[in-house]
Amino acid sequence: MANETTPVRAGAVNVPLGHVIGNEKWKGSQIAQGIQGKVKLILEDGLGIVDFHLSNRTCILYISEADLVAGNGFKRRLVRFRNASSLQGIVIVEKTQLSDQYFPAVQKFVALELGMTLLPVANQGEAAQLIIQLVQEQAKDRASNPFLNQKGPRLLEASVFQTVQQIPGVGKTKALLLLEQFGNIHQICNATLQELEQVVGRAVAQQIHTFFTQTK
Repeated sequence: MANETTPVRAGAVNVPLGHVIGNEKWKGSQIAQGIQGKVKLILEDGLGIVDFHLSNRTCILYISEADLVAGNGFKRRLVRFRNASSLQGIVIVEKTQLSDQYFPAVQKFVALELGMTLLPVANQGEAAQLIIQLVQEQAKDRASNPFLNQKGPRLLEASVFQTVQQIPGVGKTKALLLLEQFGNIHQICNATLQELEQVVGRAVAQQIHTFFTQTK
C-alpha cells in the first residue's frame, strides 16, 4: 500500500506498444494474472504511487474496496500524483456492495476536483479486462485515438457510462472513448457516421448510427 513516504515517481515511462508496466506490488495478484497472457505485463520496482503505465503518457491508479473503507488516505495519494505529474491519470475504483456508499463522493473528488478520469469496476478481474481493452485500443492507432487526445476530463456518471455500454457493439472501452469525445449520450446520438468512425471504427460506428436512427 502506498503511503506518505512512497515516492511519486510520476514521470513518463517508456512503454513498448502493446505492453503494460506494472508496479511490483501487484505480483501474484488477480489483476496481474488477468492481464498477463493477453498483453505483455512487465512488473518493476520504483514506479512509486503509480500502479500501471499503459503508455508513455497514460497511467492507472487503482483504488481498492479496502482503500475506500479505510478512509481518505487514498485521496492524498491522488493529490500527490496530480500535483507532481503531467501524465494522464486514469483512476480505477472498486465499486462493490461494501464500497458503494463511498463512490459518489470519490467520483466527484477525482473527476471534478482533480480533473482525472474515473472508471468503476466490480473487482480486480474486471479491472484487468478493462486495462487489456485500453492497451489494445491504444495499440491500434495511437495517433488518432481520442482517448489519448481528449480535450479535457469529464465526469463520467456511472449510470450514463453503463447506458452507453448497452448500445450494440459498445463495451466498456468504447463507451469511455465515446463519452470522452462527445461528452454525453445526446451528442453521441447526433454524431455523424464519419465522426463516430474516427472514435470506434467503421463497423461499430455503423451499429451505433443504425441503433440511434431506428430509435429516434
